[in-house]
Amino acid sequence: MKVIFNDAQRRHDPKFFLSSGAPRPNPEQPARVDRLLAGAKAAGLARMEPVEHGLGPIAAVHTAEYIQFLDTIRERWARIDGASEEVIPNIHPDRRGGAYPASAVGQAGYHLADTACPISEHTWESAKVSAWTAVTAADEVAGGAPAAYGLCRPPGHHAFKDLAGGFCYLNNSAIAAERLRAKGAARVAILDVDVHHGNGTQGIFYDRGDVLTVSLHADPVRFYPFFWGYAEERGEGAGLGANLNIPLPRGTADDAYLEALEAALKRIRAFAPDALVVALGLDAYAGDPFQGLAITTEGFGRIGAAIAALGLPSVLIQEGGYLSDELGDNLASFLTRFRDAHGKQG
Repeated sequence: MKVIFNDAQRRHDPKFFLSSGAPRPNPEQPARVDRLLAGAKAAGLARMEPVEHGLGPIAAVHTAEYIQFLDTIRERWARIDGASEEVIPNIHPDRRGGAYPASAVGQAGYHLADTACPISEHTWESAKVSAWTAVTAADEVAGGAPAAYGLCRPPGHHAFKDLAGGFCYLNNSAIAAERLRAKGAARVAILDVDVHHGNGTQGIFYDRGDVLTVSLHADPVRFYPFFWGYAEERGEGAGLGANLNIPLPRGTADDAYLEALEAALKRIRAFAPDALVVALGLDAYAGDPFQGLAITTEGFGRIGAAIAALGLPSVLIQEGGYLSDELGDNLASFLTRFRDAHGKQG
């Protein structure tokens, strides 16, 4: 199994983050990369550079209007007299659709859901390469590899078709799933194990029946993203029944999590997909700064082995997992047990 990554993904270095009204350092730091690469190396993965794919695979998921915004907003923002160094919205509209503002300030409010995803000089470049990392991982699997790990940074699962949020700009997991579809997978399942609900991924596929979206996460009644991730959200139209949310009590630890995961895997088996995308958040860790769930390093290994038992061609896409001494160990635990169990399925 290969780890796919390019150093351009380090260049995005966000500074601003607003938590409970107080400015704090942004947790989505480039230093995450070193610990994740160390974890992949410890698991025996060989590094591979992503292939540049242009905007096509991104535009298969995101709107042209949104892509143009991400491409141009930093330069336009810099021309505003007295503007902040990073693009940060100061308006959050109560409606989207209909009229579209020409103002850079108005468009920032339209396309940025919160203040957790500031846009600076290198953000668009890093986000594009992160998306190409997801595409390259999907191509590896579509080409016959049993699995591939895309070290996508910045992450993506909170990004909707035309809306950034929660450190996420382009939805790498959705891009990987759409790429697998384009490469011949009639049905794809996305399993999101990040501590936060994958609201952007859910939104992108909510009315589609060809992509099953499943998310295990801390109960959003008191946890980000607050407004999505409830068990009642089942999809709509052609997608009715193709979305499964499993919200978990804060502090859920290994054994209870594995029990809930089995319910998720049962739904995936019933969907009978041709391929699987795992939105691999490691922020469910007991020592993660967000303190949502209480998974141990050993627990991540058990999660990896359980997912691998599906026996599906699998694209692993890095989502959350923030700075702690054990971040690399948690990834190594997941990848090692996943690889070993997945090999037995063959």
